Amino acid sequence: MRLADLAVVLLINLVWGLTFIAGKLGLNELPPIWFTALRFAMLLAALAPLLRWIPTQMPRVIAVSLFCGALHFSLQYTALKLADDVSTIAIVSQLTLPFAVILAVAMLGERLSLMRGIGTAAAFGGVVLIGFDPRVFGYGTAVVLCTLACLSMALAQVLMRDLRNVPVFTLQAWVALISAPGLLGLSFIFESGQWEATRVASLFTWGNLAFTAFGSSLLGFGGMYYLLRRYPVSLVTPMFLLAPVIGVIAGVVLLGDVVTARILFGAAVTLAGVLAVAWTPGAKPQE
Repeated sequence: MRLADLAVVLLINLVWGLTFIAGKLGLNELPPIWFTALRFAMLLAALAPLLRWIPTQMPRVIAVSLFCGALHFSLQYTALKLADDVSTIAIVSQLTLPFAVILAVAMLGERLSLMRGIGTAAAFGGVVLIGFDPRVFGYGTAVVLCTLACLSMALAQVLMRDLRNVPVFTLQAWVALISAPGLLGLSFIFESGQWEATRVASLFTWGNLAFTAFGSSLLGFGGMYYLLRRYPVSLVTPMFLLAPVIGVIAGVVLLGDVVTARILFGAAVTLAGVLAVAWTPGAKPQE
């Protein structure tokens, strides 16, 4: 990989790792579903000119938008709100890849190699170890919600494989358009005090919200798309495992997260499992 592209990899990891911190800080003043709705409203304002109707692809685009947009991020940010430590959520969020492997086998008939099977089991086993840590057990609901968020994103990724002629930012524009109105409605059903929270929110909170919207979505996913067009999936995917490591370090340094020996061991098992899944060649249709 060229040095300039390695710099892109590092930048994406840095942005995605710090997105956990920005989300947690933003949720100090805004309810999680409302926060997610505003995130997609910002993204829609930036990407609206790229919206276009894509014949024969719209049912799948809508399904992908619901699973990787409204459902995934509402669960993810609710988990961040409930969790005492960002570090735990940063690690559990890596379950998306093992979930995607399982769904690809179940829905697409892909073959599961022995190494991928072992890696998938290790990834889930590591999360179980983290979940039974006495500190984490106190906010176990957050771990469950984050796991469900990963399942939702994994389903979206499997559905994305059959998308044809849908540019990455056009897809993100549809995700924002479909997600924002639904999340606004859900927020008014399940949350309260949104208008007052928005009125008194600090510039710091708005900055964190903007970082999650534009940094993660535009820079992060745009950079990933750039890399995937130039290098094999098996080379690019494992490089993003640095993001949760950055998230853990930032959580400890910036937010004072407490990372116990059990959490560290569970994190190591999970990341090793995800790495085994990412680096093991899959069936040819998947590649």
